[in-house]
Amino acid sequence: MKGKKISKWLREYLLNARLSSFIVGVSGGIDSAVTSILAAQTGEPTYVVSLPIHQDKTQLNRADRHIEWLKENYSNVHPVEIDLTEVYDTLITTLTHTHPTEIATANTRARLRMTTLYSLASTYKGLVVGTGNKIEDFGVGFFTKYGDGGVDISPIADLYKSEVYTLGKELGVSDEIIEAAPTDGLWADGRTDEEQLGATYEELEWAMKWFEIGDETVKVSEKEKEILNLYLRHYMINKHKMTPIPIYQNV
Repeated sequence: MKGKKISKWLREYLLNARLSSFIVGVSGGIDSAVTSILAAQTGEPTYVVSLPIHQDKTQLNRADRHIEWLKENYSNVHPVEIDLTEVYDTLITTLTHTHPTEIATANTRARLRMTTLYSLASTYKGLVVGTGNKIEDFGVGFFTKYGDGGVDISPIADLYKSEVYTLGKELGVSDEIIEAAPTDGLWADGRTDEEQLGATYEELEWAMKWFEIGDETVKVSEKEKEILNLYLRHYMINKHKMTPIPIYQNV
């Protein structure tokens, strides 16, 4: 079973790093739900962290119920909730004179959460566990640089979104999480991931596979061309997130 293999890999990496715990941000979505279970299944101390910032109550309640389920099923799980709303508001007020854009304030939420997770990691000698899937991390770059992209280890980053859902069902993720529209929780209007991306995960997964293994001699429909072009635009715009930081070679 894939879940057991990933959990075994996580535990081996933790022990080899001579660290003591996993730190997982839990949002109420499928990716963080699957990741938190995989970490919990290692048997090592796992801190599941809720970090609301003006959070939609539906998302927050889903996260809380998932954390309760984890506590009931895994004795090594330790819940942590830190409301960052006041910190965020203070920072945004301080930055007002710079006229931050909507995307800048959204990314600020993600970076505050990353900072908090690493504070906990320092406290509990832990690894911050990434929750990004293959489409987001290596396809369209749908993450915040040094926000949710700032992690130590990524257990589901080689799984397509469809594979994450399949694994989630095997692991016992609740129906309400599986059926919920994916969202990064960074926007006041509650916009979904697919609304931001302009395509469904299924369409983007098809496009990623097409570019990886597709035969360019095979005809595609006009709709498929639109999806391929959209995928490519996202990839090119966000490529800087998905490649190593450029280093000037002093020769």
